[in-house]
Amino acid sequence: MALLLCLVCLTAALAQGCLHCHSNFSKKFSFYRQHVNFKSWWVGDIPVSGALLTDWSDDTMKELHLAIPAEITREKLDQVATAVYQMMDQLYQGKMYFPGYFPNELRNIFREQVHLIQNAIIESRIDCQHHCGIFQYETISCNNCTDSHVACFGYNCESSQQWESAVQGLLSYINNWHKQDTSMSLVSPALRCLEPPHLANLTLEDAAECLKQH
Repeated sequence: MALLLCLVCLTAALAQGCLHCHSNFSKKFSFYRQHVNFKSWWVGDIPVSGALLTDWSDDTMKELHLAIPAEITREKLDQVATAVYQMMDQLYQGKMYFPGYFPNELRNIFREQVHLIQNAIIESRIDCQHHCGIFQYETISCNNCTDSHVACFGYNCESSQQWESAVQGLLSYINNWHKQDTSMSLVSPALRCLEPPHLANLTLEDAAECLKQH
């Protein structure tokens, strides 16, 4: 089990969607929208497919349904984008399709893309378990495509000394975070259980409960 503290630094902007943050998104989806007219024998498929492509980014954010912030590393975003563009390019290589086929395939690719993004974001958080104490990694905010970072707390400590150091580092991190708001005390009552006098007999369950209370 890893307790994740999602402390994300962002600037306000309009929602864009994860794949939209990729450098080739505009070029790729511009091509897809421009050539949608040639992909179905039935004229009714054209506006449906066009709407799917136009709303791709906003619909992605609506479908993610994550309990954690949508922050993805550049490496994983590249992997997702490569997979999605590959599926889309293969779909566009075909000639005109029979009625209903093309928009259905677009929906399938869209759903697969959502799963890829969800997995990529969650995998990065799970990787936190391989660290001891505070760990940070650089990400991109799927909400607004700005650079951000995620700070998490990993429980993979090999000794009691490492564990004590990790918890002290966590307390220091939270104290520094609280200093940004002068209306808050340096250590909230809920976090006093992480102060040095209480660390000797502190268990993982105790630490988790302490942080949940905070």
